[in-house]
Amino acid sequence: MKIGVFGAGAWGTALAVSACARHEVLLWARDAAQAQALQQQRENRRYLAGIALPDALRIAQGDAARLAASCDLAVIATPMAGLREMLGVFAGAAAGVGAGAGAEAAGFKVAWLCKGFEPATARAEGLLGHEIRAEVAPALAAGVLSGPSFALEVARGQPTALVAASSDPAVRAALVSAFHGGHVRVYANEDITGVEVGGAVKNVLAIATGLCDGLGLGLNARAALITRGLAEMTRLGVALGARVDTFMGLSGLGDLVLTATGDLSRNRQVGLRLAQGQTLAQAVASLGHVAEGVACAHAVLARAQRAGVDMPITEAVVGLLSGALRHDAVVASLMAREPVPEKL
Repeated sequence: MKIGVFGAGAWGTALAVSACARHEVLLWARDAAQAQALQQQRENRRYLAGIALPDALRIAQGDAARLAASCDLAVIATPMAGLREMLGVFAGAAAGVGAGAGAEAAGFKVAWLCKGFEPATARAEGLLGHEIRAEVAPALAAGVLSGPSFALEVARGQPTALVAASSDPAVRAALVSAFHGGHVRVYANEDITGVEVGGAVKNVLAIATGLCDGLGLGLNARAALITRGLAEMTRLGVALGARVDTFMGLSGLGDLVLTATGDLSRNRQVGLRLAQGQTLAQAVASLGHVAEGVACAHAVLARAQRAGVDMPITEAVVGLLSGALRHDAVVASLMAREPVPEKL
């Protein structure tokens, strides 16, 4: 299989390195200087230092549509903010393949790796990846690869389980074929809404858990946050059309536990830094990477409110990020809530 990974951040690079053992893989960098550095150094020193790029991994730059049209599978590895643009590029590439190759166009498939809701605008609510695809490229065969996965561990060859989600069985099969093998297991799931809600909301909850740990509130508090956070995630997912059981899987409970407790988690690190008294700008700047929970927390809460879904932990995180709540007031706001029965 010929795979193009479009976006040379940590996760895109790690996935390209992993797949390169079994497939022909190109790694596309938007920036010409970064592409040149990757080619010369055979290492992504900015995002994945210490991991050698295999000799077989091709570094590419330039016309993404042309490069994607030559692939069996194009993987978008940009942050959520870049997904809409890249889907538009690949929709054009797929149309070009169809015009030039007839029925062969059916073999062109796209997946994205980013997790989050697109920031809301004055004209549109924040959308999940598959909802953006429905607007930008409804004819594109597409899906998402998600699940509990730190890029560094995947690049090192440590065991990892992922989930390939799409309403299109051919896309699910292509993702399994592309990335299942060796140290990576890939499970297929047709509930793309549930998989994407899990991937988005866990980032917001990880900020809360990082804050909890940074304030030294203890393991009891951490367990409560993760458990009740899972209930919030599930409520929102079900309201948007997801299945309950998806949230007991890799993209729900699995990704939440990893992101909320693992110190490689950028969203957790935001919470830890806020607990230390850093401003949000300082916390984000010190990461050097995108923390999707910061970008999409407001969109998560807005979707929940429109759907009539109660998400008190998410609401508290939004208050913290917006400056409406001090870090020490977040806990008080949650603990002062009226008692309710335990349920989703």
